[in-house]
Amino acid sequence: MDFEEICTFTTIAALGSFTATGQRLHRSQPAISRRLALLEQELGAPLLERIRGRAQLTEAGHAFLPHAEAALAALRDGRDAVRDLSSGQSGAISLALVGTLADTHIIDALHRFARRSKDVRLELRTASSTEVTDLVRRGEADLGLRYFAIDRPELVSLNAGSEEMLVVAAPTHSLAGCRIRNARPLARERWIGFPPAAGERDSSGNVLVRQLIRAGLDATAVTLIDSLTAQKRLAQAGFGLALVPESSVRDELRRGVLVALDIPVMATSIPITAIHRRRGYLSRAAKLLLSLLTSPRQRSKV
Repeated sequence: MDFEEICTFTTIAALGSFTATGQRLHRSQPAISRRLALLEQELGAPLLERIRGRAQLTEAGHAFLPHAEAALAALRDGRDAVRDLSSGQSGAISLALVGTLADTHIIDALHRFARRSKDVRLELRTASSTEVTDLVRRGEADLGLRYFAIDRPELVSLNAGSEEMLVVAAPTHSLAGCRIRNARPLARERWIGFPPAAGERDSSGNVLVRQLIRAGLDATAVTLIDSLTAQKRLAQAGFGLALVPESSVRDELRRGVLVALDIPVMATSIPITAIHRRRGYLSRAAKLLLSLLTSPRQRSKV
């Protein structure tokens, strides 16, 4: 088996589509199918099957995937290590981050890095927290920034600060402009939140549930919406209240299409975590960026 065969397999597994894989790798679909067939022939088992138009992993595919991802990541590390010997503080590093973090104190660290590393190209990629983790784990990003710490043995998690959460509502809400000192006025309110993330102890969905319990509102119904944009639109339309990161609603608050309710009992924050692969290679530039993202000086700006 070779690099191209393994890369083809892991890309199909990630995208769930032979067509999308061909577009990503700039190969024809027959070429993608041939490479997969060669890999399956060498392993002696089918790795993928088509179900309702989607490419899904077989049992053998599930068993092989983490090893394939680790092999590709190790090869990328080797390439980067050799390049780093000759390039010094230059080249490129990739950072995957949750999109809303680009409007927080994190941007100050990125500016400082750009000033100190003018010959380094910083490639940014936005994704959800779960997707950020997967990109780093597969070696497709050198560093990641996500909400909440993650307990994965193959990853290192470092504190990169925190972000305040706000309860937002439509500007016409009856409680807008009031200081709500106890939870009684909230007893009949509808809430909008994320579903709890599978396999993760902490998530935005879990934060809302925890805060409602602390406020004595554990019997309150929560409408689960797996989209931050949809949550904001529903809150704006008066469908309910949403507990969201401050950075995600700055524009709406400035335009007056949402208001932040003053509810001390619901006040909370969520941690921001920088991650990298435990045994992954970090260039000098990547180490500098990581130190800027996680320095006490940076976290004090939160």
